[in-house]
Amino acid sequence: MQLQKNVARWAAGVPLLLVIGLAVPGLDLLEPAQNAPTVAWVNTTQIMQQAPGYTQAESTFAGEMQSYQNEVQRMQTELDSLISEFDRTSLVLSPSAREEREQELRRLQQTNTQRAQQLQLQAQRRERELVGPIEERVSSVIEGLRAERNIGIVFDVSSPGSSVVAADRVLDLTATVIQRLRSQQ
Repeated sequence: MQLQKNVARWAAGVPLLLVIGLAVPGLDLLEPAQNAPTVAWVNTTQIMQQAPGYTQAESTFAGEMQSYQNEVQRMQTELDSLISEFDRTSLVLSPSAREEREQELRRLQQTNTQRAQQLQLQAQRRERELVGPIEERVSSVIEGLRAERNIGIVFDVSSPGSSVVAADRVLDLTATVIQRLRSQQ
């Protein structure tokens, strides 16, 4: 109850402060602070898609990924064929021969899984090799613009979970970043 009274007293004084702020020269309560940090935003997905070299890197990566996928598919087809053959012949095999064949199939499946994981890691490293330098250039241009224009924060509206719902288009640096990247070629 005491808290409500204090808040009510404080709220009653706010209009008075605003009137005083308007009446007293030099006391700008309604104007933003001179040193308030400014904000801007970019769409890094759009920037990356238009960055010089990105299309070539993406095409190279897609080709290499296709060869990885082909290898994994070939291994899976081979395993499926062996399993199918085992299913057809398992009834005529002795228990020890059936157990031995099941173990071979498990080892092959484990080997295939390990190879698929190796290929996945190899693909991730290769993507970093191809796209990493482009991302570094993009970040450098964004940081340069941020410093040049004395911007406090630059938001990426394309990132998952971006909480920017609406923003003034004047604050969008995307086109400027793309233009600077192209001029660096």
